[in-house]
Amino acid sequence: MLFRSISSKIGNKGMFATSLFYAIVGIIFLVLLPMSDFAPHVGLLGIFSLVTAYGLLRKRAWSFWLVVILFVSGTTFALFMIYDALANAYLIALGMIAYLILTWVFTGYTAMKRNALEA
Repeated sequence: MLFRSISSKIGNKGMFATSLFYAIVGIIFLVLLPMSDFAPHVGLLGIFSLVTAYGLLRKRAWSFWLVVILFVSGTTFALFMIYDALANAYLIALGMIAYLILTWVFTGYTAMKRNALEA
């Protein structure tokens, strides 16, 4: 029942899913920050992801450029982590592969729906 009331208020469910993806990824990166010995790139990816989620939810035009920045930096980070984790931790590698694929999917979706964002 609650889901129906929320989904009826959402205009574009795809853009909401994209925003939700970036919000969840941002929270995960910030939670993993202490476990990575406070690596700055993990914190920056988390902060950029949360700001991007906010921009997409509010349909701001500048959020598209943050999606592009996250596409490049997230792809680089995920590929490096996959290469590093394949020898040791397969679960981390699988998680990074899922993150990489979802980043590509939601970047493509945002690029296709770029006109839906405010100028």
